[in-house]
Amino acid sequence: MAVQPEGTPCWADAMFTDLEGAKRFYGEVLGWTFGESSSEYGNYTQVFVDDKAVAAVVPPMPGQEGQSQWCLYFSSPDAAATAERIRENGGDVLMEPMQVGDFGTMCLAREPSGAVFGVWQPGAHEGFEATATPGAYCWAEVFTRDPEATDAFFSAVFPYRMKDVEDDAVDFRMFDIGEKTVLGRMRMTDDFPPEVPSYINVYYTVDDCDAAVAQATEHGAVLRFGPMTSPFGRFAALTDPQGANFSVIDITTTEGEMPKTRDV
Repeated sequence: MAVQPEGTPCWADAMFTDLEGAKRFYGEVLGWTFGESSSEYGNYTQVFVDDKAVAAVVPPMPGQEGQSQWCLYFSSPDAAATAERIRENGGDVLMEPMQVGDFGTMCLAREPSGAVFGVWQPGAHEGFEATATPGAYCWAEVFTRDPEATDAFFSAVFPYRMKDVEDDAVDFRMFDIGEKTVLGRMRMTDDFPPEVPSYINVYYTVDDCDAAVAQATEHGAVLRFGPMTSPFGRFAALTDPQGANFSVIDITTTEGEMPKTRDV
């Protein structure tokens, strides 16, 4: 896939204390295969579906052990300039832009409500080689306790146009680049335990949502929500055995009309 426009989700990775356990789990649930670990880059291991790179897993660096979580990266033509806008708009730069060989330049940051994300300036590695096919990334949502701050931040850092879903039951906003919707934002309700911080939830595509949930729970995952059928597909939210949240979605099984939206 070509380099994506600025602000488009372009890559995802996660740190796992038990890297082999993570490989077994996601191999069973999402059909992933794994490349050779690169000792030069901290045993960073790319994940493949049908020989196309779709994500990566890596063991934590010494001192960084903790609960695992998926990190979504947004494309940037200039990671240093993006890092500066992150600071200017109330975010924290957790890792300064760092060149990773000839692959590209990465940066890690946190938006004002606490969700951690990455920035990727592509080099030889442009990002996802497949999306919206079984085993590959499909969609992501920022779950936040302070949607006003989150919305202001992301729309200032990236060239997003925003629109709200017209539904009194949820506070849900979409971020567009051109005519393409690339990210969602959901206000966290009291249904979320207070100790759960804001985070970005990554969706992976599956052939059969119910079968994926059965596989995941059989291999130690916790089902958090669903399966539920929506106009976008049948999906469920899970927590993997090492504590990383993610969702699965079958985009071929849909129900109901697409929600109406209004520009913000």
